[in-house]
Amino acid sequence: MSTPATLPGADVMAETEIMQRLSEYVAAAAKQPLPPNVLEKTKHHVLDTIASMVSGSTLLPGQQAVSYVRGRGGVAEASVVASGLVTSIENAALANAMLAHSDETDDSHASQHHPGCGIVPAALAMGEREGASGAAFLSAVALGYDIGARLNQSMVAIDFREAGHATHAFGALFGAGAAAGSLAGLDPRRVRYLFSYLVQQASGVGSWVRDKEHVEKAFVFAGMNARHGVEAASMVQHGFTGEEDPFDGLHGFYFTFGRGLNPNPDELVRELGSDYEILRTNIKRWTVGSPIQAPLDSLLELIRSHGVQAEQVERVVVRVSHTGANTTNDRTMPDISMQHMCAVMLLDGIVTFESSHDEERMHDPATADLRSRIELLGDDELQRLLPERQGIVEVQLKDGRTLSHRTISVHGTAENPMSTEEVDEKCYHLMTPVLGEQRSRSLCDAVWSLDSLPNLRDLRSLLMA
Repeated sequence: MSTPATLPGADVMAETEIMQRLSEYVAAAAKQPLPPNVLEKTKHHVLDTIASMVSGSTLLPGQQAVSYVRGRGGVAEASVVASGLVTSIENAALANAMLAHSDETDDSHASQHHPGCGIVPAALAMGEREGASGAAFLSAVALGYDIGARLNQSMVAIDFREAGHATHAFGALFGAGAAAGSLAGLDPRRVRYLFSYLVQQASGVGSWVRDKEHVEKAFVFAGMNARHGVEAASMVQHGFTGEEDPFDGLHGFYFTFGRGLNPNPDELVRELGSDYEILRTNIKRWTVGSPIQAPLDSLLELIRSHGVQAEQVERVVVRVSHTGANTTNDRTMPDISMQHMCAVMLLDGIVTFESSHDEERMHDPATADLRSRIELLGDDELQRLLPERQGIVEVQLKDGRTLSHRTISVHGTAENPMSTEEVDEKCYHLMTPVLGEQRSRSLCDAVWSLDSLPNLRDLRSLLMA
């Protein structure tokens, strides 16, 4: 897309040191190679997010999003995953992001948001339109994770969420915008305009938790953020101008959203370029809500160590943080119902994508009976340990024995990461029912070699059904 050679020369208030450092870093990021360990981890999260998009195409939120953008028209700039649709970058980003968070398959970060579902689709759409290299795309994705996490952390993420704000919307928005702006080739001044538009678009309240079909949740966590991120970057690339330091001063971001909190704007630029947040981002072993991960790990350990079977169980007590308990207590969606998913684990000895999305099983008498004997409690100690999502499971057996297990580091977290082989296996099996074995294998292999891909558009034939 063509851009004006010069910008209007209107006087503006000088930006703060934080804004200057931030804008210069974002402008240069796509051209900077990633350290080997960061490069490998970024590929993990790109593949995990793409697999979430593909598997999400079978679920209501993804189907709604694809159907919606199919009717919106738009210039053919970027592809919609697992469809035959090529549309505008705004439409593609919206649809792919909602595909990625159609359920609870995608990654998560301790800064109280799901980065991949918003950031990867934004970078994919802009990178495809611009014909960016795979290496630039990976650098932009890692940048998005850095900016999104730091934005939430600068607001003290848990306090920000407890105040009613949808931290998932804020982190993913700024991460998506930074990634898209980087691939759009914005210089530092235009990056400052980009952040000004992102600040104006920042929104989201915690009422998403009452969404019963995951459609609004997919929009709040992912769709609106990816769309707004590429939209802001594209408008500024076209020549839109704005405020050069939207974070600072009267009526700035921290003035407006930081009331009653204790924000730390310095966190925005903390160790940028040397400390990468993608290394702290979790990949889900189980395709269920994040607070359910630790209890499922604990139950699996008890099943494997003690041969526990469902018919032996008298009662189960699950303890997680109060926040986690509030989010997952007896929900009507199977993949975010703590009691239901623990019952499925005990009955099947494993949890799969299919079993975590089997809504009919919510009404199965045997499952419902076991679910009624599973008690979920919020725990003061586990609440204090947030953002660590530990879980304690106590199983009382009919023979009088009581077994318990505490999961401290969930498999897939930064403290207990999944290997490249494990990520590949998870993603291959998620994509195969939609794309078939051959294309799924080819897509996995293509992501593992993304840093040598000359043009991101070369992925299109593998991504589209």
